[in-house]
This record gives sequence, structure tokens and C-alpha cells, in this order.
Amino acid sequence: MFERFEKFQLVLFAVILSLGLIFAVKAGTGAMSKDKITVTGSAYEIVKSDSARLEFEITARKPDKQLAYKTVKSQLPIVMKYLEDKGVTDIDVKASNGYNSYKYTANGNMTNDIAYYNLSQQIVIKSNDVQKIKDISTDIQSLLDKGVDINVISTEYFYSGLSDLKVKLLQDATTDAKNRASAMLKATRNKPGKIQSVNMGVFQITPVDSTNVSDMGINDTSTVDKKVTAVANVVFRIK
Repeated sequence: MFERFEKFQLVLFAVILSLGLIFAVKAGTGAMSKDKITVTGSAYEIVKSDSARLEFEITARKPDKQLAYKTVKSQLPIVMKYLEDKGVTDIDVKASNGYNSYKYTANGNMTNDIAYYNLSQQIVIKSNDVQKIKDISTDIQSLLDKGVDINVISTEYFYSGLSDLKVKLLQDATTDAKNRASAMLKATRNKPGKIQSVNMGVFQITPVDSTNVSDMGINDTSTVDKKVTAVANVVFRIK
């Protein structure tokens, strides 16, 4: 009689353990039903950018449009010489943009009298030498010593192998999901079987140390080193 009671206790304990596992799965990274389990897997890789883009502008603020234009026109050759000396060959000089700034009264009301004219000449440079662009982005302000007013608009870094990497990471995320499913099913002495469905999440391309995520995905271009993360929600049959 005592032995039968002891066996009953062991069976009851196993059932409780299984139910506890199922509850934990539902509350954690997956969900389990009678014949299937849904698990979220992830994978990431650290990559280094292999191309870069720098956009900046020459600016001038003068009493009239003609003087502003002459100023920018005289400074452009100085900038071009600087870039050529740095070994930059991919240079795109954009169309210039300008606008008037108007005078204000003592009460803060804008008048129709022009105070000065603002003119900017945007320039974009690109290179596969990432370090070169990075160095220029911080050094180009030295042109101020030559009387050139420079404003850096943006510095962007790109990785050309993203398409192939995404395929690999999705495969790795699916494998991670299977490993997680195996761990969850271990206590119930079951195993994940065939994949019933796979739902790929958005990719997160972030700085290496960033913990930011977005439902719409993130595509960081501000850092040379990037962390590319993929997520896969996988439904396995239970066998």
C-alpha cells in the first residue's frame, strides 16, 4: 500500500513539473499546446562597415546675394584641393541653396528689409576607405583656418554584405529557436519535430553596445562597427 502511494506521489510530481514547464513556456519566449510549440529564436553578428559617405556644406552669410555667391565660389577650389590632397576621388558638388534673412523691429516683428543673404554649397564624398572618410569628417573643420566656413551635415557608414548576412542570420535564428524548443520540451521527454511555420521578425542594425530595438526595425548608419540582429518566430510540431 505504501509503495503504491509513493508511486502515485512520483507521478503527481511529474505532472506538476510538466504543467509548470508549460506555464513557464507560455510566460516566456514561447507557447505550447498539445501538439505544437512556438518559440522565438535570435541570432546576431558584428560587422565592420566597408564604405562611407560624408556630406558637408560651404556656407556664407553676406549683405547681398552677389557677395555671398562670390564668397562661396572663391572657397570651392580651396575645398576641392583639400579633398584631392586627401586622396578623395568620388566628389559630388550639389546645386547651391540660398535664402534671405530679414531684419526685426525692436518689438520682435519681422520687416521686409533684408539683413543678409545665406548661401550654402553642399558637397558629398564617398569612399571604400572608411577610415579616410572618418578622419576627414573630423579634420575638415581645419579649413576654417583658411577662411572657409564648413558645416558637416552627416557622416554615414555602410556594410555591403547585408543581403547575404540576413539569409545566414535567419537560418541561425531558426536553429536557435529549435535549441530553445528542445530545452523547453526536455522535462516532458518530448522533442521538437518538423517546422510548421516560420515568421521572420524585422532586422535590427544597431551600434555594437546598443540595446535599442524597434518594431519597425533599426538601420544605424552612424557607426563603423554594427550589430546585426535577426529574430524568427518558429512553430514546431511536438514529437
